[in-house]
Amino acid sequence: MGRTSRKKRSTLAGRAVAAAAALALGGGGLVAVNVYASAGEGGSGPPPAQTRDTARQMSTIDCPDAGIALPDVPDGARPEVDRELAAMDTQITDAYREFADRRERIARDPALAGNAVLGPLRSRRAASLERIRIAVERARGEQPQGLEGLAGCSLRADDEQGQDGGGGDGDQGGEDEGQEGGQGGGQDQGDGQDQGGEQDQEGNGPEASDFVDIRSVQPGTDRPRDRRGASRGTFTTDCGRNENGKFNPDNVIAAPGVSNGAHHMHDYVGNQATDAFAGDDDLAAGETTCRNQGDRSTYYWPVLRLQNGQDEDDVDADGGGKDQNTGEIQTPSQVTLKFTGSPAGKVTAMPRFLRIITGDAKAFTNGDANANASWSCTGFEDRQLKDKYPICPEGSQVVRSFAFQSCWDGRNTDSANHRTHVAFAQDDGRCPDGFRAIPQLVQRIVYDVPPGPGFAVDSFPEQLHKPVTDHGDFINVFDDALMKKVVSCVNGGRRCR
Repeated sequence: MGRTSRKKRSTLAGRAVAAAAALALGGGGLVAVNVYASAGEGGSGPPPAQTRDTARQMSTIDCPDAGIALPDVPDGARPEVDRELAAMDTQITDAYREFADRRERIARDPALAGNAVLGPLRSRRAASLERIRIAVERARGEQPQGLEGLAGCSLRADDEQGQDGGGGDGDQGGEDEGQEGGQGGGQDQGDGQDQGGEQDQEGNGPEASDFVDIRSVQPGTDRPRDRRGASRGTFTTDCGRNENGKFNPDNVIAAPGVSNGAHHMHDYVGNQATDAFAGDDDLAAGETTCRNQGDRSTYYWPVLRLQNGQDEDDVDADGGGKDQNTGEIQTPSQVTLKFTGSPAGKVTAMPRFLRIITGDAKAFTNGDANANASWSCTGFEDRQLKDKYPICPEGSQVVRSFAFQSCWDGRNTDSANHRTHVAFAQDDGRCPDGFRAIPQLVQRIVYDVPPGPGFAVDSFPEQLHKPVTDHGDFINVFDDALMKKVVSCVNGGRRCR
């Protein structure tokens, strides 16, 4: 598959096949299906019960997130640290592949997990962490603390949060304490009914229990009321729906200079120069799909795929089939990119080349402290899901949305862990001490997919395509005049385009 194009095809036949997944809803619950297993994965039926039970206990590889654990990296060490962090992601991907290939043998002999998967992974991670330690010490003159404790990984169950799933090397890959609080906390998952049934782990997810009927979710909102002096205006930029099919598995923010740094495919709208190797000058000179040419920002997110038995052009490519992301990529039916104000006061201009990641691509194993996914259906958007995909009624479309961090530290356009230079507003709408309000990017992406559990976002393989891992990335490349207009519109209470 080309890095910036894909073949075009009619989706009518595919949608008919995927719609068959909705039949699993009959009788008031989902049957045991692996909706992400593609036609090319092999296997003619569910595995034996004892294998399925063991697979439920040991579903994925859980590793401490070294990137989150490194909030302070000297500028001189960042390129090497970023490369090693990307290498550690590749190590986990390779280890997960080993685990998946040996799943049935590990079910019969759990010690094999440590000998063949977790032990070698620990050694590779330890080597990368040592190189990170050397790079930071060379640049700063002192050693970072605690890196040695990040080497070990464990196996864990699909339904466990950071608990050892058996077969591990004794290290715990659970939630990383002290992470910046996002908006991805708890949620109402409906009326409490178990829609999961038994799990079939022949593929790498998602499973039936990752879906919930949106009609069973209770309405609710957590937006604070506007205070006197709030900035109530909006600015909307139209950058298309990625109709031209620009995709690649890079992440220029988290893994600059590294091909396939995301291990999953991204949709791109806006700046067309965006790939792993694009610097600020490349972005400033890049063409844009945005109608207003003063906006050369880059907006990207993991693609959503329909599980209809159709292979994409990337079935044998990095980010696609090689990273266990299969199925037909769906072009959104609508993409809205809107900048809103602060309920607590006026906003100030974003700095050019400000980088923001919202959500956590590894939230399934990291825990939900940085998760910020939001799923719903048209006509039901007062009901939001954080860690479930919605099953929408006939005639309703799937909606995924991201409300980006709206507070900036006033100094940095990025940070070592790509989080601490920005923050979410507090419950009362005010920014934390030391931060100032900026226009908040709110992305709304709509898909016309068949009802039922027949779709999933791309993810790192070991994240099992969980909805909580959804995330969005943004680099501000507004020119000064247009950013001034954004601020004026938002602070002036106007609706501008």
